[in-house]
Amino acid sequence: MAATEAQGLGADQWENAAGVHGGIGSTDHEDSEDCILEPLSLPESPGGPTALAGPPSVPCIFCEEHFPVAEQDKLLKHMIIEHKIVIADVKLVADFQRYILYWRKRFTEQPITDFCSVIRINSTAPFEEQDNYFLLCDVLPEDRVLREELQKQKLKEILDQQQRERNDTSFHGACMFCAEEFRGNRSVLLNHMAREHAFNIGLPDNIVNCAEFLRTLQKKLDNLQCLYCEKTFRDKNTLKDHMRKKQHRRINPKNRDYDRFYVINYLELGKSWEEVQLEDDGEPLDLPEDDWSDWQEYPVCAVCLFCEKQEETIDQLYVHMKDTHGFDLLRIKSELGLNFYQQVKLVNFIRRQVHQCRCYGCHVKFRSKTELRTHMEEAKHASLLPDRKTWDQLEYYFPTYENDTLLCTLSDSEGDLTTQERNEDVPVISEDTSKLRALKRSSVLNQLLHQECLEN
Repeated sequence: MAATEAQGLGADQWENAAGVHGGIGSTDHEDSEDCILEPLSLPESPGGPTALAGPPSVPCIFCEEHFPVAEQDKLLKHMIIEHKIVIADVKLVADFQRYILYWRKRFTEQPITDFCSVIRINSTAPFEEQDNYFLLCDVLPEDRVLREELQKQKLKEILDQQQRERNDTSFHGACMFCAEEFRGNRSVLLNHMAREHAFNIGLPDNIVNCAEFLRTLQKKLDNLQCLYCEKTFRDKNTLKDHMRKKQHRRINPKNRDYDRFYVINYLELGKSWEEVQLEDDGEPLDLPEDDWSDWQEYPVCAVCLFCEKQEETIDQLYVHMKDTHGFDLLRIKSELGLNFYQQVKLVNFIRRQVHQCRCYGCHVKFRSKTELRTHMEEAKHASLLPDRKTWDQLEYYFPTYENDTLLCTLSDSEGDLTTQERNEDVPVISEDTSKLRALKRSSVLNQLLHQECLEN
């Protein structure tokens, strides 16, 4: 192939060449403070990937030097310095081992110049100071086909691994924050950390090689390193306070080492999850402006007030809460004449009571949510709401859980209002506030209050 100038190709590798490189319920006397000190998140419904086991080392394309699988950069540096070959976009190669082994065999069959572009460096210097490097990239059709085939094979392996993890019930692991142990499927632990500790690494169905992912995160915590900002602290308590106060209970999205644990990064050759997501969020350009024929309602995946059950539609969730827990939110809303904001306060009130394992019907606190749920179902206390003044408070305007989808599905249409509420004529009076002293004397609000006092 024709010689080209070395401009902007394999930048990372050029730098390497330069050497850079609950039990019985008890009345809650002790818990006098009813407060939640950290943000909570419900588990979301609809988690990533690790390199599959392979040879313990990878050989150089041209010689017998071998390098550990985890030291890919050293092999690339060796090939640049010793053999003057650069592999373009190596991070987009789905299976680096198979890629190297394939070209190792091909270069024994044909000269390297049949495949690689020649890059001449120091082209303006005297001839004896010039040097040629070889660029292997997907401009070559054979290389492009190889990369695509490796991508397909890798995706198949990842999906097979993901399916095995979905069906696996032999998982045994402990929570990274409270050391509570979990057995069964991995999703139980992930949902626990999201719900109880506001730590969400993604939905279980989007993660692959979850066990290694959890070990990677645990190792960072053992090394007293924050998972988000990746700063190191002097002891565990300082790290714990930092992650809670700074809301750093999440992973660093800029750390590309985590990409291998998410299935989305294996879907399309040469595209990261960010690029795929941008394409998904883009609006179709070919459809007419008013064409809604292909509109599809996405599931809300709202979570039950009393258990971890999730439903794809709000109607299914209402049926579940009514049939399983004896709580009919629609009936309560109608009988009490609740508007949208009162529904919000009621939902947040119940969420807080359940989070604190307290029955709002009899004020008994339990050691676990399972015991609370059993009690409320047996005693039929789910529908035994306290007086309105207990839950209709300003503090319950604020969500108990940051991602409570149920709050977004509550309705306040006119059809939901009682006849009395629809017939009420509530005046809205605007007053000039530019002269506050005169307003205090002549305010229409004062007149209304005075009239009300006379009537009483």
